[in-house]
Amino acid sequence: MDIRPLRSAAAQHAAHARDYLFSFFRWSVIACLVGGAVGLAGTAFHFAMDKATEARELFPFLVWLLPLGGLVIVFLYRICGVYESKGTNLVLSAVRSEERVPFRMAPLIFASTVLTHLFGGSAGREGAALQLGGSLAQTLGRFLHLDEKDMHIITMCGMSACFSALFGTPLAATVFSMEVVSVGIMYYAALVPCAVASLIAAGISGWFGVPPTFFSVSGIPQAAALVPMLRTLVLAALCAAISVTFCYILHGSSHLFQRFLPNPYLRAFLGGCGVLGLMLLCGSRDYLGAGVPVIVQAISGSAHPTAFLWKMIFTATTLAAGFKGGEIVPTFFVGATFGCFAGALLGLPPSFAAALGLCAVFCGVTNCPLTSMLIAFELFGFSGAPYFLLAVSVSYMLSGYYSLYSKQKIVYSKYKPEYIDAPTR
Repeated sequence: MDIRPLRSAAAQHAAHARDYLFSFFRWSVIACLVGGAVGLAGTAFHFAMDKATEARELFPFLVWLLPLGGLVIVFLYRICGVYESKGTNLVLSAVRSEERVPFRMAPLIFASTVLTHLFGGSAGREGAALQLGGSLAQTLGRFLHLDEKDMHIITMCGMSACFSALFGTPLAATVFSMEVVSVGIMYYAALVPCAVASLIAAGISGWFGVPPTFFSVSGIPQAAALVPMLRTLVLAALCAAISVTFCYILHGSSHLFQRFLPNPYLRAFLGGCGVLGLMLLCGSRDYLGAGVPVIVQAISGSAHPTAFLWKMIFTATTLAAGFKGGEIVPTFFVGATFGCFAGALLGLPPSFAAALGLCAVFCGVTNCPLTSMLIAFELFGFSGAPYFLLAVSVSYMLSGYYSLYSKQKIVYSKYKPEYIDAPTR
């Protein structure tokens, strides 16, 4: 019997095994470098954001300087040669194309987001984290002379690392960067690099004293009972409608500001004035900054009935004016306050309903059901998992093809196994 084909097959298997091992060790080393560098940067960003928030609360007059802060942000971007800031969309595009995220975006988004929060702009911090992580990771990738496909992986690696360092949620951070770029597919080639970088970044931030984000939830049903499940389904459907509304308000505000205020300096100044006007109109400063205390209050079981609507308007005005930050923490705010209010009307425990609303609205605006489930587990624990699963699933399907990110693409239909490759709205 001729054994040469067997020897050839064995040689091929051995060669493949060597390739797999080499790729594993190579990306493990690269991910350690990314996790270390981006983890340190993310930790520094976390402390800078905390100090900015503390300064605003210690010196309340700072909020009246918000319009001037907007002018400073525009000036910083102009002197660095960035005339059109694509924000998080730039990082998403970089994963799918040859587009680069320049190093200068890292200090720019760091400084501008801190300024936004210092003066009370209504924004989050994860958008800055994704840009900061993507920029630093791509800079490292260019130093290592990675090719185009490897640059895509290291970009996702940096996104996961900075997200993990800020929120202390390595599971969600690992999956989010692989899931958010193209809805319907997962970039599993980046799984090991993203996981290693996320865990290292979370470890670094924890070593420096950054606590992982966690909320105590009360009123979680002990079993998947029929009546609470039906109430959860209705709440999830309402959250899907809220997520579509939020996306529509964000994108619509951006188009209106750019159309009627084409000058970026005037847009930032008047937008800052608009945020101050909204503050005077509603008579509260709860909607300035990220609004984490209100999220905590909602998950404790108390929320103003119109808080979610005010936060949407405040955030849309802030970001449309050109201030920097992110939309995910405001999304948490909107979801938690709406869930607390609407869930109580449906007969659900307000604290538990706030947690469901947070995850459901997050899923609706990002189209990331797996990340949303992991967010639920890391923020609230594993109790009530069937309810979170139902809320996330319903919101994902009913929210349609809307998204926070215009560069996110719907690759596969949400309603049937069909390839559509369509942009989000």
